[in-house]
Amino acid sequence: MKPENLLFAKTHEWVAVANEGGQKIATIGLSAFAVEALTDLVFIELPKVGRQVKAEESFCEVESVKAVSDVYAPVTGEVIAVNESLPDNLETLSSDPFGDGWIARIKVSDDSALANLMDHTAYQKQCEE
Repeated sequence: MKPENLLFAKTHEWVAVANEGGQKIATIGLSAFAVEALTDLVFIELPKVGRQVKAEESFCEVESVKAVSDVYAPVTGEVIAVNESLPDNLETLSSDPFGDGWIARIKVSDDSALANLMDHTAYQKQCEE
């Protein structure tokens, strides 16, 4: 996925929304900016499939040698898939944050939170500030 085609939360999560069988499905990951800021990742706790999440609520954690950071759900809905390969391949978050480094897929139940997300240009501006 190209960053230019994604939406971004202020908390550095990216979102790709697709319509699958009439349902909005959001694929979520951490931006390259966030992964670089965390440095030296050592652990990720993925959300449980089936979990209901609310937009802006912490739904998983990433741990680096520096700190533990929450990952926030940019949308409201149900976690329908997680990237099972990530815990054993944390380098994927750095090497391919917008592709194989995705964290979870959420079936969107309320898409009003999408209006709060930024496009790539606005997000780049936030990162530069």
